[in-house]
Amino acid sequence: MDTEKVQTEENTRREREIYRVTLSGSVVNFVLLLFKFFAGIVGHSAAMIADAVHSLSDFVTDIIVLVFVRISSKPEDEGHDYGHGKYETLATALIGLCLFVVGVGIFWNGAQSIWHVIGGGTLPEPGMLALAAAVISIVSKEILYQYTVYVGRKVQSQAVVANAWHHRSDAFSSIGTALGIGGAILLGDSWRVLDPIAAVVVSFFIVKVSVKLLVPSLNELLEKSLPAEVENKINGIVLSYPGVTSPHHLRTRRIGNSYSIDLHVRMDGQLSLEEAHRRATAIEDRLREEFGKGTYISIHVEPIKSNPLTGESGTR
Repeated sequence: MDTEKVQTEENTRREREIYRVTLSGSVVNFVLLLFKFFAGIVGHSAAMIADAVHSLSDFVTDIIVLVFVRISSKPEDEGHDYGHGKYETLATALIGLCLFVVGVGIFWNGAQSIWHVIGGGTLPEPGMLALAAAVISIVSKEILYQYTVYVGRKVQSQAVVANAWHHRSDAFSSIGTALGIGGAILLGDSWRVLDPIAAVVVSFFIVKVSVKLLVPSLNELLEKSLPAEVENKINGIVLSYPGVTSPHHLRTRRIGNSYSIDLHVRMDGQLSLEEAHRRATAIEDRLREEFGKGTYISIHVEPIKSNPLTGESGTR
């Protein structure tokens, strides 16, 4: 009961920190997207409008994190024996998907503008307001990234770290936007195409970040095993206990910010049930010490019986 109380208090603190950092980000994103849309329209900048759309996606992902992290922090219940941790993983996948869609959309719009110039068309000159908006966005989003990624790693939240990278991708987007707008303003009419070119370049960065978020979150949702180095560490911990041998049938997966570990071990068949249970519990405690108190662990004990004719050991 004390362990459950401690775990509940930790979940509450974790949820509070996640809400604080995400709410701060959502306020900044909302102000930025309004300013960027205004600056893009008034300043005649396709790159800035694309950047504003990116900020809109940031705001949407903030809402996703706020909703899904609250769900994922709920304890186990009758219908969710392993808790609700994968809701956070689902949020990460949705953020990655949003980024991917935004990246493709920015690429498409920029490519259309470039094709328009190749066909002999002209683009309007971006205004200084659009350039100022890009610079403000770069500074504010990088600060927001540093704050968010710090909290995300501290509370071990994939969704918050993913959201931090969404902030940084917006900063990268604004850097490209600033270069494109600045070049279009300072280098003359024939260089206005730099504005949509900047949008296209930024789109590649956004898609790259989206893939980095989507792949691990989809792997978790599809029950991919933990990395080999983690499984090797698990086996090493098990084998460090005297009288415990042959760890096998190891099955691992990630559930939100926790691990799930199932394995079989072998012990002397002459041990009492109480002693076998004590050893298995000691292994569980050591694994939770290594991988976190919220780790789900199931250890199945198999007996070893010596063959009186050969002196060899076997299972039964």
